[in-house]
Amino acid sequence: MAGIAAKLSRERAALEGLGSNEKAVKYLNQDYEVLRQQCLQSGSLFKDEEFPASPSSLGYKDLGPHSPKTQGIVWKRPTEFCANPQFIVGGATRTDIRQGDLGDCWLLAAIASLTLDQEILQRIVPEDQSFQKNYAGIFHFQFWQFGEWVDVVVDDRLPTKNGQLLFLHSEEGNEFWSALLEKAYAKLNGSYEALAGGSTVEGFEDFTGGIAESYDLRKAPPNLYQIIRKALQSGSLLGCSIDITSAAETEAITSKKLVKGHAYSLTGAEEVNYRGRLEKLVRIRNPWGEVEWTGAWSDNAPEWNYVDPKQKQALDKQSDDGEFWMAFSDFQRQFTRLEICNLTPDTLTSDKVHKWGLTLFSGQWRRGSTAGGCQNYPATYWINPQFKIRLDEPDDDEEGSTSKPCCTVLVGLMQKNRRRVKKMGESLLTIGYSLYQVPKELQNHTDVHLSRDFLTRHRPVARSDTYVNLREVSGRIKLPQGEYLVVPSTFEPFKDGEFCLRVFSEKQAKAQEIGDVVAAKPYEPQVDDKSIDNEFRSLFQKLSGEDYEMSADELQTVLNRVLTKRADIKTDGFNINTCREMISLLDTNGTGTLGLVEFKILWLKIQKYLEIYKKVDTDYSGTIDAHEMRDALREAGFTLNNKVQHIIATRYVNSKLTIDFDSFVACMIRLETLFKMFQILDKDKNGVVQLSLAEWLCCTMV
Repeated sequence: MAGIAAKLSRERAALEGLGSNEKAVKYLNQDYEVLRQQCLQSGSLFKDEEFPASPSSLGYKDLGPHSPKTQGIVWKRPTEFCANPQFIVGGATRTDIRQGDLGDCWLLAAIASLTLDQEILQRIVPEDQSFQKNYAGIFHFQFWQFGEWVDVVVDDRLPTKNGQLLFLHSEEGNEFWSALLEKAYAKLNGSYEALAGGSTVEGFEDFTGGIAESYDLRKAPPNLYQIIRKALQSGSLLGCSIDITSAAETEAITSKKLVKGHAYSLTGAEEVNYRGRLEKLVRIRNPWGEVEWTGAWSDNAPEWNYVDPKQKQALDKQSDDGEFWMAFSDFQRQFTRLEICNLTPDTLTSDKVHKWGLTLFSGQWRRGSTAGGCQNYPATYWINPQFKIRLDEPDDDEEGSTSKPCCTVLVGLMQKNRRRVKKMGESLLTIGYSLYQVPKELQNHTDVHLSRDFLTRHRPVARSDTYVNLREVSGRIKLPQGEYLVVPSTFEPFKDGEFCLRVFSEKQAKAQEIGDVVAAKPYEPQVDDKSIDNEFRSLFQKLSGEDYEMSADELQTVLNRVLTKRADIKTDGFNINTCREMISLLDTNGTGTLGLVEFKILWLKIQKYLEIYKKVDTDYSGTIDAHEMRDALREAGFTLNNKVQHIIATRYVNSKLTIDFDSFVACMIRLETLFKMFQILDKDKNGVVQLSLAEWLCCTMV
């Protein structure tokens, strides 16, 4: 319950601006300024207990405590092994990125591209950090994480072996911003080892909050070179790689010194005059800082002899620094994938530079409530979270077009926090999304999920290319004006996970989560003393005894005696707490017991619940499946959002993802009680209740 309260508190804070780059969330509640000041006042250097200088921070398997790779590692501050350590020397540059003994070339390629835009870099690497002025052994960095910016604090104890940094380091040897950045990112993801293996776009997005696109160079659009140049000009980050066909090819070096399965960054694109014609070139950087392309236009290649000397001097450094030029045609032949992280994606396809409209949703797939799997599982697919986008205005370049006006959207589905659970054997989920056009008759239908029937009868108008185990799947889509339903899902049902769904649109789109309304209109039988027949009256007198009032113990005995006679429903019997809550719901005079009229109302309610339960038990198993609970709740008059559905599944669904009858009734009674309590306390009828701590405890302890 405390976890739910904390999450609600964070959501409220986000509405007030927390999580923006200017007001980043303090990761693990560590405040850089407060901690630094404490260290300066005490004259001590910061030691980060949240990411200690110990084996647990290195990793869990290949870099685990007993791994040969971690033997002889000593954690040292730069001041302990470097005569004159500097945070940044002469500005952060690509030469500050040299890979160490960690398979995070994807991250290093992203950092190298980041150095091309100092404005972006200053977001990630806050200025006014130094090993001289106000040095306290503490540094901080900011990263974008699933819709919000977080500020991550680290101490400057770095893993070394034989007096040298073990992981990322700079060419100069006395510059440490990049090594500390890598450490902060490792902390954010749980350990250094958690960074092994990945896609450059993951780093791109965490440094910018942008959204990525991926191009298969075998199927590249004809204007790809123009896309690359415009992307570089607009500050976008670019990465490229050569796919491998087997694990044996990982980091295999080709005859012309390109590394397979290795993340490079694309850092430049220029055209040169070569023998009377224009030659398109691209500049590539290997984060290893060495091993360079040896083909045409490489360092010292003969092609440079036919280029204007001034241009040659500007472009060709002829040094073994890991950065090299190659012909664009060779680039397309040698590399297989290009990834671009767009800060303003519209600049890639339009000469007009303006920001896209952005809508971001956070959601969850939860076993038993919202983890429905893909369309291959029609019984559960419809319970996945659903989001609606409304596209009213066509793209600017579509106006006046003879064809039907269209709207461009870029949809990105990103799963959260999967690197942190690597050490527990968890991996990336296989994810994807589909878009459905909403017919006019359903365009105002926002209270509850669109049904299984709708999603079975309608085909998607667009979808992600394939379901894939990447952190994010994204795609650019052109759609006619109208309303669309976006359904994100895992490939298989019953897979727990968190995600954020981002929709970039050229013109501002209206968007909302379907089923975000919470309301109740439960069955309320109308009963008075005169309407109760003599047979029921005498039965109640016999069951309740001389006081003509039914206690919780008596109610439990009566209900369970009735349930044991039924073979068509499965139940463990009502427990005493459920019976007390039934009484609490209907006990208007505060006696803690039920009178005749109150018991009659309860009896009719339970009969109604039984009718609903048997209706949604479509396979006549005597229980209802967790995904059938949505239908049951709707039949009972409850409209609930996904968050409440999660709580219900957690509390009332068993390990087999079914709900027996007593749990179902307990859930209905609890919901009725909570809604009734809220309506009584909401004196102004504005949907908000204010309580003192004592009042809150009285309500929640009922």
